Amino acid sequence: MAEEGDILTNLDNPGAGANGADNQPVAGIITQYVKDLSVENPNSPDVFQWTDQPKVDVQFNIGAQPKDDQVTEVELKINISATAEQGTAYLVELSYCGLVGLRNIPEEQGHAFLFAEAPRILFPFARRVVADAVRDAGFPPLMVDPIDFNGLYVQQLQAKRQRDEAEGVAPPAPTGDA
Repeated sequence: MAEEGDILTNLDNPGAGANGADNQPVAGIITQYVKDLSVENPNSPDVFQWTDQPKVDVQFNIGAQPKDDQVTEVELKINISATAEQGTAYLVELSYCGLVGLRNIPEEQGHAFLFAEAPRILFPFARRVVADAVRDAGFPPLMVDPIDFNGLYVQQLQAKRQRDEAEGVAPPAPTGDA
């Protein structure tokens, strides 16, 4: 029969197993921060007299760097260049990061969280940093269009599978009793 203290311990920590081990899956953002930000306005003050609408090019990349067994730094890099016929209006390079905690998550689901869900969570904050940086450079704030990180993740997985099949690499064997 369980002692009163044991029952209270399990009620206080619903993720604790019968042996007191915390084996519930957990994933979340621990903190987020600007790791690097560069803003250039190379043709100021002349750029403010230009009448042409600049062409804006937005590039982004996602990276993940493990920091220990349960914490990974997810980095969302955004590079923006605005150019007109007269030259470059502005350049913005942002490295926006989040520390992501993962515990008791299968590798496949952890990978999806790191490369799809975590960037989706971080993006609105990175978008605000970009908008403020462009505004502070003297231009109207640039509101980067929302990105479907989950859709891009699925697209990347499908492209990798097609490349692997074309190269004759066998897909991983299914696991479980599906």
